[in-house]
Amino acid sequence: MNGNAALSQALSGREKIAVIAPHPDDETLACGGLLSRAFAGAGAHVICLTDGSASHPASRVWPPARLAKERRKELVSALQILGGTAEDLTWLGLPDSRLHEIAAMEVLAALAKAIDSQKARHVFVPAREDKHCDHQTAAQLAAVLRTQRPDLQFHSYPVWSRFDDPEFAHNTARYDPVPLDTAPNRKAKTNAIRAHRSQLGQIVQDDPNGFVLPEAMVDLFVQENELFWRMP
Repeated sequence: MNGNAALSQALSGREKIAVIAPHPDDETLACGGLLSRAFAGAGAHVICLTDGSASHPASRVWPPARLAKERRKELVSALQILGGTAEDLTWLGLPDSRLHEIAAMEVLAALAKAIDSQKARHVFVPAREDKHCDHQTAAQLAAVLRTQRPDLQFHSYPVWSRFDDPEFAHNTARYDPVPLDTAPNRKAKTNAIRAHRSQLGQIVQDDPNGFVLPEAMVDLFVQENELFWRMP
């Protein structure tokens, strides 16, 4: 099956998919509509690589272990809103912003195990255009996994690059991105994004320099169709 046909099948909801997310919320922002469609069809599974604990490093009320637990809880809530369950999540809990420090073979083995346990043929991974170090590492790991597993189909999704790269359309035109109409799933996706409350400035109050998702970024991913392409 060629890449375009495989991507069409993956977006149809008729075949089970796996979404690799560097952090809790990436899966909802970039793939919430896709996941909602998949949960209503053949099924989906999210593999979250890191624990998301680095978003508020100065907080004393929310130290890394507590924040990681909260972010996992938020991710499960988001998946439930999209039509999934807690069983549709594999949480690797690796250190946020330090994914590159973990032995690649260890992560690759965990990814392959999770994908195979779900019998997913289609794997969605962060676009290599995303500049965050964990997104870059996730894309690199997926590239290695693809060489090891020719039986799987790999597809890319953009997160940060779609928001902060003014040349995004030009830089990704060569991939011929395929839009997914998220209008039927927009309400669920919006509510799922809102479930990630720690990233929206609603939980951690003692770290004024902590991370908060820009409202413009939330609006972009709520209002616009999702974009995917065959992983280059």
